[in-house]
Amino acid sequence: MKLYILYGILSAVLIFSFSQDKKKSLLALKIALKYFTDFIPVFIEIIIYVSVIMYFLPDKIILEYFDSPNIFRNMLIGGILGSLIFAPAFIIFPLSSILIQKGVNYSVISIFTTTLMLVGILTYPMEKKYFGMKFTIIRNITSLIIAVIISLVTGFFYGEFF
Repeated sequence: MKLYILYGILSAVLIFSFSQDKKKSLLALKIALKYFTDFIPVFIEIIIYVSVIMYFLPDKIILEYFDSPNIFRNMLIGGILGSLIFAPAFIIFPLSSILIQKGVNYSVISIFTTTLMLVGILTYPMEKKYFGMKFTIIRNITSLIIAVIISLVTGFFYGEFF
């Protein structure tokens, strides 16, 4: 149902755009279609890559790293992996769903996904170049603290700490 509402809003905005300037609206649609067609092969490649890895990676190995009795150890590993891995959200959220199905705690998934989105160890050199070292370090440390807080709150609400 929510998707129909979104489609309705997008349709209304598109109609409004065409009513304002048909030429620019067509140009915008052409650009969007080009980006979309350029994006599809990369998207399919990443989906295949993650699917193959998850298929061949035994549950035992996943649970060995993410499901020890010490949940804080699992959170630490999840935070480190999330900080080191660079992947887009459209890959991470399905991967997180798979990990939850395999029995990984929500607090571990929470810190894993949050650090993936907020902390950028691999992007540090580029970020430092454009924003400076001080800003980059402060942003990454602040993001890590936020990820830990979000993970602890998630674990608390799911009753994983008691």
